Amino acid sequence: MGIKRYKPKTPGLRFLVAIDRSKLWKGRPLKKLTESVKSSGGRNNHGHITVRNRGGGHKKLYRIIDFKRKLDEHKAIVERIEYDPNRTCFIALIKYNNGIQRYILAPKGIKKGDQVESGEVVPVKDGNCMEIGNMPDGAIVHNVELSPGKGGDLARSAGSSAQVIGKAGGFVQVKLPSGEIRKVLSKCRATCGMLSNEDNKNVILGKAGRARWKGNRPRVRGVAMNPVDHPLGGGEGKTSGGRHPVSYSGVPSKGKKTRSKKKSNKMIIRRRK
Repeated sequence: MGIKRYKPKTPGLRFLVAIDRSKLWKGRPLKKLTESVKSSGGRNNHGHITVRNRGGGHKKLYRIIDFKRKLDEHKAIVERIEYDPNRTCFIALIKYNNGIQRYILAPKGIKKGDQVESGEVVPVKDGNCMEIGNMPDGAIVHNVELSPGKGGDLARSAGSSAQVIGKAGGFVQVKLPSGEIRKVLSKCRATCGMLSNEDNKNVILGKAGRARWKGNRPRVRGVAMNPVDHPLGGGEGKTSGGRHPVSYSGVPSKGKKTRSKKKSNKMIIRRRK
């Protein structure tokens, strides 16, 4: 759908680069596929801030997305493409031939009236969902499952996709957006195509207020704080060198590996760059 630039009539419009949403559905979302979501403000069940720099923001409705695509043997028609405030890609409302309606992640190029389906073996077409073991090598996919029936976990953000690069021993080798190559069980499902809104990476908010609308609060640099507030704080004047960069809690940044050994490392063939 492209991006929009504005004439600098106000300071907030001068550098603003926004997504053109003129072709999206302009009404409210389908009520039966939404539920209320309460903003946490970065606080846990004791009211303590556990994630900083969050709070405020516009009220949202959560759209219930069908990540599993289990309605096999029923073809569906795309009714409309919608904006979703809870994710970066667009979503599509589809209606199956038995009358059931679902929200799915909208692939790039899908439009109102297109037909999609799911099953173990279906045509390789954008929006169709099938077992990844039945897809040809080189296929571009998104919403990839990590365990059969769990629902898609990988490649779900705007413009992202994974690629099938090989098969062996009941596993499929998949190249992820990060460059990592990992094994996925052949019975896991994935959806064909690249996700929509690939221009999301080019957005420039233009002013601090737009960040506040999204629920992002100001972030103070560690080196600007006092020693009691941050490991990098203190010093006379602009002191920033001579110390290893760490996070607020003291965890080294700039490349230290923090991935747990208990995770699925044995499924990773090549690490991300």
